[in-house]
Amino acid sequence: MVTKLSKLFITGCDKNTRWMLPWFESNFYKHNPDADLYVFDFDEMGRGWFNKPVVMRQATEFAEKICWLDTDCEVRADITPIFDLIDPNRLTMVADQPWTMRRGETWHNSGVVAFQNRPLVLDHWAEEAIMMVEDRGPMFGDQDLLHELVREGLKREIHIRTIPKQWNTLRLDLTDHTAPPNIKIMHWTGRMGKDEIRKQMNE
Repeated sequence: MVTKLSKLFITGCDKNTRWMLPWFESNFYKHNPDADLYVFDFDEMGRGWFNKPVVMRQATEFAEKICWLDTDCEVRADITPIFDLIDPNRLTMVADQPWTMRRGETWHNSGVVAFQNRPLVLDHWAEEAIMMVEDRGPMFGDQDLLHELVREGLKREIHIRTIPKQWNTLRLDLTDHTAPPNIKIMHWTGRMGKDEIRKQMNE
């Protein structure tokens, strides 16, 4: 029997996003030299970003506490304390203020997701992701899919713990002047975000 790790960071990429991996890993290990990081190969799995909740659930087989990071996240600090913010049975996430403001309802951003063991909502998210591809085609992204699962009634409060924005500050937070001080993880979303990553890689 394999002994589980107590804490594990994970990410994943495919042929379209792998170019960011050296940049991501360099930033990650600069500030978290002793942390464990596992990279999933999405090319072997299909499903694109719908792989995310699937591999998050898979990772529960070999770690107690897990934190997913998108590869367009710039790690700027020691982020191991995020594991201390986890509530059992809930996903630990940052509210997506830009999308919340633009869409008129609360959203959470799935670029950074921490959890312990195997929350029920993670099972539902992974199963829905598989069905979206196998039965109905990829109609949404993984964040949209999670939003649909928790948008009604008290489901969001039951299944998601909201943590401060410095754990996942979005590019649009800079545009909207809502970025916090002391950013721990800067999430360079969208085409303009990828341009910033390329700029940093070329410096």
